[in-house]
Amino acid sequence: MGLFSIFRSKEKKENLDKGLEKTKTSFFEKLTKSIIGKSTVDDEVLDRVEEILISSDVGVDTTVKIIDKLKERIKRDKYVSTDELGGILRGIIAGLVTERRSDGWRDFDSDLPCKPYVILVVGVNGVGKTTTIGKLAYQFKSAGKSVMLGASDTFRAAAVDQLTIWAQRVDVPIVTQGMNADPASVAYDTLQSALAKGTDVVLIDTAGRLHNKVGLMNELGKIRKVLQKLMPEAPAEVLLVLDASTGQNAIEQARQFTAVTDVNALALTKLDGTAKGGVVIGISDQFGIPVRYIGLGEKMEDLQVFNPHDFVESLFGENPAV
Repeated sequence: MGLFSIFRSKEKKENLDKGLEKTKTSFFEKLTKSIIGKSTVDDEVLDRVEEILISSDVGVDTTVKIIDKLKERIKRDKYVSTDELGGILRGIIAGLVTERRSDGWRDFDSDLPCKPYVILVVGVNGVGKTTTIGKLAYQFKSAGKSVMLGASDTFRAAAVDQLTIWAQRVDVPIVTQGMNADPASVAYDTLQSALAKGTDVVLIDTAGRLHNKVGLMNELGKIRKVLQKLMPEAPAEVLLVLDASTGQNAIEQARQFTAVTDVNALALTKLDGTAKGGVVIGISDQFGIPVRYIGLGEKMEDLQVFNPHDFVESLFGENPAV
């Protein structure tokens, strides 16, 4: 690993530590209070841990799974001290998030499994979808890859305008057809242009609405169909963008979107501004879909490829003991 790569890796880890600070502080303050006066992990401590996990937006189903694993450990060892609790939780949570680790390329500068690498971006309005596309474009371009944007969210005038601003800001080409154009037609033209120009990465925005699930499903299905006429393996990613600060609402959005389209990657934004970072654990566990990207701030550099090992290390720190 070169000196620049080492520096970049260290900087990314520092940004992750900073971005998860609110979640970490909230979680461990509650956990520390829960075991005051206790030397062993008993039923009362387990109840408190369960409450903390749920209040941290880990989700009920995932919380039950974590508590069950804690109980299995207690049953096996007969005795578990409260000093061991942090380390045991760290191991359990690490297991849950790494189960969904993505295969293939590891970071923005890694080799892509196909070219162009087409990412179809979905998610409701307000979660940071357009901003995420802009930041992805910046990160891929900074890594030496050529990028093209497609403005297939044609039902909201501001969406096309916002994506165009991002294209100008990052200095990458964008394909648009204006307000009320056929989203599938825009997607087709984008990929056709990318193929002709030998573009590495294609990012296609889609309508951010969920009130009409049938319409959304039909629209996304049509986009996928026209893309596959040009490139059978497209899209490589159907990326669902979620706002981590909304906690359980993000999990509900994931549930609704995964019910109507074949989402195979997740991006969680705004982790830096919330104590609800536990939602990463719940979403990683519940949907069988890898968290691919996380947003940790306003700067374009603040979007990272999700690394489960680094996430757990930042959440628990070097010393997992409470």
